[in-house]
Amino acid sequence: MRLQERLDTLASLGTSLQREDEMLQAIVHRTHYNNLWFTPDNQNAAIQAIASRLLNPSLLRDWAAGYDISDQPVGKTVGMVMAGNIPLVGFHDLICAFAAGCKSQVKLSEKDRFLLPYLLKRLEAIHPGSADYFAIVDSLKGFDAVIATGSNNSARYFEAYFGKYPHIIRRNRNAVAILDGTETREELAALGRDIFQYFGLGCRNVSKVYVPAGYHFQALMETFHDFNEVILHDKYKNNFDYNMALVMLNRIPFINNGCIILAENQAIASRIAMLHYEFYSDKSSLAAALQEKSEEIQCVVSRAELPGLDCIGFGKTQEPGLGDYPDGVDVMAFLTGLN
Repeated sequence: MRLQERLDTLASLGTSLQREDEMLQAIVHRTHYNNLWFTPDNQNAAIQAIASRLLNPSLLRDWAAGYDISDQPVGKTVGMVMAGNIPLVGFHDLICAFAAGCKSQVKLSEKDRFLLPYLLKRLEAIHPGSADYFAIVDSLKGFDAVIATGSNNSARYFEAYFGKYPHIIRRNRNAVAILDGTETREELAALGRDIFQYFGLGCRNVSKVYVPAGYHFQALMETFHDFNEVILHDKYKNNFDYNMALVMLNRIPFINNGCIILAENQAIASRIAMLHYEFYSDKSSLAAALQEKSEEIQCVVSRAELPGLDCIGFGKTQEPGLGDYPDGVDVMAFLTGLN
């Protein structure tokens, strides 16, 4: 397949995903049965985000034009170890490999093993030639490069196994938000989506907020109560109850509104159903501190730009575009440089 054929095939998939599809919804419900964290609403949100943000024809064309992509396939095979924290989390990597003309050898996460194979079948139905670019495997063999995503612990094993190959190995990261106390209710509600969507399991979910000294949390917590239906989810509720018991037994000061627990903590990552906060005195010092922790941070949510930081607006964390690469590592540059 030539480059334009590959891009057209991806765009056609995006168009088809925006139409009603009973088979896809059957796969969605099967996935939910296999992994209760992947609710139908969250799966469909991920699918529609992919269709509109990653498979839009004009966005694909403009994105691909920024790289020196051969019209003919690269011919390299890229092994991919997929994460399973949120639905279809590794699909961006597959888009990059297909657009670059690489073959993808995919090891699925047990938590998300039905949606991706179905979408690959849809690609094959659009253009039979796409079948040559994808293989679902139990173990990676005969690859030229690797993209592996996992926890900090699993990343050490990935380094040992794949370190001799060209590779991208991703570890735990989270988003952080910076408030100044003048946010509107609409902005706080948008921040709530950044925190609660996908139950906070994504690397782009906000796990910590930085607030000015003397900040009053009442408006924030009242707005977050709009997301209280999350507590009806059994797995989330179990985590909420467990973490509530921990902070109470350890006498850790906390704020609670019935669906999330806020605790002052310097760590970036927080437990499910918890949100860390930290006070800051001035934004310049905060920006410098966040730069030092850049390897733990996926993105920064802020109304205002801060020196040395790429900031995005409230409510935008789960809307990455084709050029928003995880960990800031340009996957397309990596793949097109394999020749």
